[in-house]
Amino acid sequence: MISRLFVVLYSLVCYTAGLVALLYAIGFVGDFLVPKTIDSGPVSDWSTTLIYDLALLTLFAVQHSVMARQGFKRRWTKIVPKAAERATYVLATATALGLLYWLWQPQPATVWQVTNANGAGALTGLYLAGWAIVFLSTFLINHFELMGLQQSFANLRGKDVEPPHFRTPLFYKLVRHPIYTGLLIVFWATPHMTQGHLLFALATTGYIFVGIALEERDLNSYFGEAYRNYREAVPMVIPIPRFTRRRDKARETA
Repeated sequence: MISRLFVVLYSLVCYTAGLVALLYAIGFVGDFLVPKTIDSGPVSDWSTTLIYDLALLTLFAVQHSVMARQGFKRRWTKIVPKAAERATYVLATATALGLLYWLWQPQPATVWQVTNANGAGALTGLYLAGWAIVFLSTFLINHFELMGLQQSFANLRGKDVEPPHFRTPLFYKLVRHPIYTGLLIVFWATPHMTQGHLLFALATTGYIFVGIALEERDLNSYFGEAYRNYREAVPMVIPIPRFTRRRDKARETA
C-alpha cells in the first residue's frame, strides 16, 4: 500500500509539472504574460541561434516520440512500475519543454505583421481557440489517462486500467487528430510572425506529421480493422468534404 501511495503522489507531481508546462506554452508561443517567450531574451547571431534552437526542438521530438512507442514502453516498464509509466512520460515531456522555454534563443526579425487591430484580434482569438481545441480534445478521450493519473489511482485500488475502447467523440468525428489540429492553429495563428516563431512553427509542424505516422502505426496495430475503417472515412487534421461523403457512404453501406 505504501508503494501504491507513493506512485499516486508521484503521478500527481508529474501531472502538475505537465499541466504547468502546457499552460506556460500558451504564453510562450503567444508571446505574452510569461517572463520568457518565443520572441524574448538575448539575441545571438543567426547561425548559432538556428543550431541551438533546432537542437532543443530535436531533443523534445526524440523524447516525445521514443517514449511513446510500444516497444520502448515494454522495456521501460521493466524498470519503472507500469502504473507510473505514463506519469513518467508526462514528467519527461514537461522537462523537455521546460528546457526549451528556458534555453530558446529568439530570432526577432519580422516575417509578417498584421497591424490592423481587427485582424490582429482575430488571429489572437484563433490562437486561443486552437488551445481550447487542444484541451477539450484531451478530455473527449480521457484526459487523466493521457496524463498518467488514472493508472496510478487504479493501481491504488488494486485494479488494472481497462484497455482503451475505440471511440470517436465530437471533434474525433471530424478529424482523426484534433489535438494536432489545435496545435497547428496555435503554431501558425499569430499577428506577428518572427523568424524564430517561423522556425518553431515549421519544425513542430513537421514533427506533428511524423508523430501522426508513428502514432497511427500503433493505433492500427492495437485497434485493427476498426481503426483502418476510421482512417478511410475521417481526414487526418483538416475536415475535408470528400472524406465526409466517404464516411456517409460507408455508414449507408453498413
